[in-house]
Amino acid sequence: MARREVQSEITGRVWKIEAQPGERVAVDQPIVILESMKMEIPIAAPIAGTVAEVLVTEKDVVEEGQIVAVLDV
Repeated sequence: MARREVQSEITGRVWKIEAQPGERVAVDQPIVILESMKMEIPIAAPIAGTVAEVLVTEKDVVEEGQIVAVLDV
């Protein structure tokens, strides 16, 4: 089984974790929601698969390009 890393496209604070390890996600389904400049920005699955790992927790600050989750595809 292949793995696919999911990266943040912006710098922000993790507001909510939407998918947990072991959960199947569809293309464009939110995995993590970031808060940046008082806006909620979802980080969505780029491909359908199963969440293998979520590498952040709520209230963490993430940088642009940081890996926030890993999918088994």
